[in-house]
Parts: sequence; structure tokens; C-alpha cells
Amino acid sequence: MTTGYRDILSINFVGNIVNFENILIMAKEENKNQLNIEIDEKIADGMYANLAIINHSVSEFVVDFVNVMPGTPKAKVKSRIILTPQHAKRFMKALAENVKRFENAHGNIKDYEQPPIPMNFGPTGQA
Repeated sequence: MTTGYRDILSINFVGNIVNFENILIMAKEENKNQLNIEIDEKIADGMYANLAIINHSVSEFVVDFVNVMPGTPKAKVKSRIILTPQHAKRFMKALAENVKRFENAHGNIKDYEQPPIPMNFGPTGQA
């Protein structure tokens, strides 16, 4: 087991209100308010994605993570995350803060221009 701390995005349920916040968790700390998060081996291995497709409605944001291989005309969604608008905004703030910390420690992340990727999700809808 590792020692020290790591940043995580936590979900705290209070009644019907869900709050995301960056918190520090001390390894092996005995605390009755500590959140014990388990992760199975398959999820812990992670899934690589080099494209995120974001859609939204009035009630939710849907983020599809895709691995697009150069020269391959087809790709599959590898993971889908569905968030409420409030969670999406808090996630955006937490990600921005972590990118800022990363850049402070390692220098600016270069943002290379990418050619547009044509999106084709099967047959188009008809009225």
C-alpha cells in the first residue's frame, strides 16, 4: 500500500444533494468520515482514449471516450460517463485545477492543432 496522499474527485451524498470536491486522503488514516473507495482490477488498468465526445441535454452531460487509431475509418466508444450539469461543472473546475497544478510542476502542456474528425454515429434520424 502506498503512503502519502493523492487527489481524488469525491462524491459526497447529503440527502438529495451531491457535492464534488477535491480532497486529500491520507493513506491508512483512521477516520470515521473517510470514504473507502474500492476499484476492481479491470477498471484499475484503465482505458486509453484520445478523443472525447461531449453531448448534453437539459438534465445531463454525456461524455464518450473513444480510441481513434490513425488510418482506421472506424472507432468504438470505450467508456461513457453521464453527469448532471452541476457535476459536469464541478468536474470541469477540478480538471482545470489539476491541469494548472501539472503545468506548474512540469511546464505548459502543448496544445497541437488536430484536423477535424468526421463524426458518423450510424444512420441519421428522420422525421
